[in-house]
This record gives sequence, structure tokens and C-alpha cells, in this order.
Amino acid sequence: MGKIQYMRLKGSQNLRLRLLLSTLSTTPIIIEDIRAEATWPGLRPYEVSFLRLLEKISDDCRVEINETGTSLKYKPGIVMGGRHLVHDCGTTRSIGYFLEPLLLLGLFAKKPLSIRLKGITNDSKDPCVDTFRSTTLPMLKQFGVPSEGLELKIESRGVPPLGGGEVVLSVPIIQDSLKAITWIDEGMVKRIRGHTFSTKVSVQFENIMIHAARGIFNSFLPDVHIFTDHKAGQQAGNSPGYGISLVAETTSGCYISADTSVSYAQGKEEGELEEEKQELSPPEDVGIKIANILLGEIEQGGVVDSTHQGLLFLLCALCPQDVSKVRVGKLSPYGIGVLRHIRDFLGVKFVIKPDPSTETVILKCVGCGLKNLSRKIS
Repeated sequence: MGKIQYMRLKGSQNLRLRLLLSTLSTTPIIIEDIRAEATWPGLRPYEVSFLRLLEKISDDCRVEINETGTSLKYKPGIVMGGRHLVHDCGTTRSIGYFLEPLLLLGLFAKKPLSIRLKGITNDSKDPCVDTFRSTTLPMLKQFGVPSEGLELKIESRGVPPLGGGEVVLSVPIIQDSLKAITWIDEGMVKRIRGHTFSTKVSVQFENIMIHAARGIFNSFLPDVHIFTDHKAGQQAGNSPGYGISLVAETTSGCYISADTSVSYAQGKEEGELEEEKQELSPPEDVGIKIANILLGEIEQGGVVDSTHQGLLFLLCALCPQDVSKVRVGKLSPYGIGVLRHIRDFLGVKFVIKPDPSTETVILKCVGCGLKNLSRKIS
């Protein structure tokens, strides 16, 4: 057995993406200088938690972290999947941070994946679980992922700072590979759907948010339905909070989403000292703000919103060796980072062509032809 060739990377940015691509392309990596100059050097608790999660769902995966946590050696194993797995995501980052990589790894696993994740279901930093269920999962169906066995159950809610939420994610395995797509028709918005939630606060908060958001949408289109989800007792988690997730569905089957939630923030973030309890923003402002954000996403154009660009590019790059063509609005910084990492790990280059008439961007690539080789062949 020869010496293992490691790919060397620096810095803490896009750590989750690097680990995901390393696992999918079976490239061992060494990452150095992880926040070496920061006041709190090294890996954050949620990044360590993500590494533990990778160990749980794969076989023969090796992780070595130095004493200060500023350097990490990762040799990926075979993604096994499996049922009845449980992982506590902690309270420093929401479950949304862990869902996206799990989804991609689950598709290329040996057995279908079913995992219970505990922690924060809704916060203002990562996409919330409602958005994931209403926007991310339908997006996979475009790439030929079977819809049976693909679901996310929200069992209880949890907001910062104490979390306490639980979700169950089920991902089927793909039989051979994804299917290449041409997805450039964004269509017109035909309806808007949404979910509000509230935990340990009055249910009136949801009605006020809905009223404010509808006040903006109803001047554009009549078909607006926003559902409420008020949780109490055990299902409400450990902290008070409320939030809203909106999805615009277009005539060509695209889903554009926006979400936010309001709760008392974590006190011990970097650079933030413990302050007296800050006032939460009123629900009316939250409803108006999120409606405007969604209208901004729709105005940008493209078949996905800016938070889903990275996932879209990853799916295109993992397709068979055929041309995929997609349209997005303005490229987000994370989207650009994903394109660079795809080039480094998978050797897939995208042809980027701006479309000045609609102010959107059309991207074309030939997939790397990743096949699910770890599945059992009956």
C-alpha cells in the first residue's frame, strides 16, 4: 500500500464544503491555519460536531485534530448510511447547517439513511427546517432523485440559545447516478406558500406576521396561504421565539424561498460580550421584512434563490458526463466558493455566461459522472 496523498488546504472558510467534497471524491485532506490568529483559535464546536457526524455515517473514516484545533487531517471512508442514527448538533449552529451535506452524502451511501438530529431547528443564520422541507427536497426531484423515502419530519421546534428541537431526515440512495438537467426556464410566480412558527410565546405573534406579509403580497397575487404552527410544552423546545418561512412557486416548478426567525441570540459569540436581554423585533416588522426579502429574491431571477446556489452547483457537478445547464440570479459569494472547490476536488469547470437582457447568469458544465459504487448490487 502506497503513501496516502493528502490535498493541502488553508484557513477555516468553507470547512463543511471541503469535508463534503473530500468525502464524495474520496480525497484525503489536510487543513491548516484554522483560525490560527483568532482570539479563540481552532475548530468551533459545530465543526467538530460535523466531523463526528461524518464518522457516524461512514465506515473507516479517520479524523486527526491537533491540540489547539488549528490543523485537521481527514481521510474519508465509505458512506454507509443506515437507520435509527441519532446525532446531537449542539446549540452553536442550527440543524440546517448539517442537513445539506447529509442530503448529498445520503444519496451516495450504501444503504438508505434515516437520522434523528437534535438541536436548533430555526435561527436567522442557516436555512430553517421548513425551508429545507418546502424548497430543498423538491429541488432534488429535478435531478431524478426518487421522491419515496425522501422526507423531513419536524418532531419538535428549538430556537437559540437553548435549542431542544428534533427532526428526522430520511434520504433514499440513488440506484446509479443523478440525471443531468437543462433548467433555465424560471417561469412566473403563481402562488406563495409559507409556514410560521412560535414556541413559548403567544399564538397572536404568528397572526400578526401573516397579516403583515399578506399585506405586501396581496397587491401582486391572490393565491397566498401561510400556515401556522404553534408549539407548546415538550414540542416547543427550551427557548421562546417565533419565525416565518416563505416559498414562491413558479409556473415552471421552481421554488424560491426566504426565511428568518427571532429569538434571544447566543450570548457567547466571538466579539460579543454578555449584554442585558435585548428587545426582540416585533412580529409585524418581521413579516414585512421577510416578504420584501422574498420579493428581492424573485426579482434577481434564476431557478433557485441565493441560499440554494451552492447545492445546485454541487448537484450539477455530480451528474453523469453530460451537459447540465442552469440559470441563477446574481452569483452569491458562497456560490462562487462552491464553484472554486468543485474545480479543485472534482475537476469540473463551469462555463459562466451572463445574460444581460434578464440580468441573470447561465452556467454550463459537464458532470464528473459520480456513481453510487458503495450500494449493494442485488
